[in-house]
Amino acid sequence: MKNTLHQIIEDTPQVKAVIVGLNTNKSEDEFERSMNELRELTKALDIKVACTTTQNLPSPDRSTYVGSGKVEEIKGAIEMFDASIVIFNDDISPMQIRNLEKVLDTEVIDRTGLILQIFAQRAKTRESRLQVEYAQLQYMLPRLVGMRSSLSRQGGGSGRLSNKGSGEKQLELDRRRIEHRMAELRRELEAVEKERETQRGKRIDSGIPKISLVGYTNAGKSTIMNNLLRLYGGEAFEDKQVLEKDMLFATLDTSVRKIAAPGKRPFLLTDTVGFISELPHSLVKAFRSTLEEAKYADIILEIIDFADPEYRFHMDVTRETLAEIGAGDIPVIYVFNKSDLVQDEQRDNDQLVMDVPRAVDDRAYICGKDQGSLDTLIDLIEEKLGADDTLCDMLLPYSEGGLLNMLNEAGKVKASEYLPEGVKVSAMLSAKEYARFAEYIM
Repeated sequence: MKNTLHQIIEDTPQVKAVIVGLNTNKSEDEFERSMNELRELTKALDIKVACTTTQNLPSPDRSTYVGSGKVEEIKGAIEMFDASIVIFNDDISPMQIRNLEKVLDTEVIDRTGLILQIFAQRAKTRESRLQVEYAQLQYMLPRLVGMRSSLSRQGGGSGRLSNKGSGEKQLELDRRRIEHRMAELRRELEAVEKERETQRGKRIDSGIPKISLVGYTNAGKSTIMNNLLRLYGGEAFEDKQVLEKDMLFATLDTSVRKIAAPGKRPFLLTDTVGFISELPHSLVKAFRSTLEEAKYADIILEIIDFADPEYRFHMDVTRETLAEIGAGDIPVIYVFNKSDLVQDEQRDNDQLVMDVPRAVDDRAYICGKDQGSLDTLIDLIEEKLGADDTLCDMLLPYSEGGLLNMLNEAGKVKASEYLPEGVKVSAMLSAKEYARFAEYIM
């Protein structure tokens, strides 16, 4: 790897950034993958990558993260490309940011700060806005020093205990305001989480299987959800569509939609925020309640961009994130999306061309925009959902009409007969449902 500055050519005039990477212990491929991802994150915030500069060092410089010569190079790049922001590919300390901003005379942010800005821009629902604000304040708290040009001025003395008199520095006031706001946000998020638990409880009680879409950001989760809705989401499917865009973190908000394919049991499909390598811990913590929706799924659909050369690495990141949120033991169907692009590449290179769509064990190779692919995926989901089901005959008394309705809505009923003593039902039951309906089984 060369420690040289190279221009990244873009077409549209935007806010310009110099992005900086320091490699201390990564392989060449790992480092390049990380830098490519930083470029995509920068573009996701609608910032133009003017140029990229990299450096190899045994360890980061304590004062400016990169060496003094590299700092001067970055300063020259800022002037050459008229850049107004410098973005580092790693987390850098508040002291390093202050020192760099002093020398470079421009804004400096790190990878975590960049991702937080993207999340702040994309958050739409009340819950996601609260989660992002909390993560931003958590990130900002240790970085207060240097954020103002007049931190040394004294705060006014209102006599309130929260002000501690006129001798307190503005820094302490800022810190106290942030801590106070974080406490407020925690209370609000706890209230939202109670609402989420209530909604989740209703979904669990409904008996309808729950499927969660997870995967690396921009793997095609929203595309698959929207096309399943188009095919099997009912007449008002257009009102249920989620944002679908070719960029990192296009959607942050959790969406739950009912999918009901003819002849198959219906299920609730959940889509939420995508994963990424080195996802800031503050965001994982703030979005834990949202991410934990996967914990309550009967099956996880892990969506993989099969056309991305780094798809195996993305699978590793997804597995680690699921384990971190406590969803590592949920059964997984691996959905290799964009397999049609791999097919085209194989054909162009005169290689053996794979069949698409196809399902093998717990894997589906599909194109998320193709109905045949989605039907193959639906068949595999149906197979996995019913793998442990047993056909049972039950006699439900007429007073338990709610149970019969629940079994019908869950697609469990294969036949029913109305008798004087009740409704005789033949239904496919899981082990959990068998125990629940034991008193009615004939």
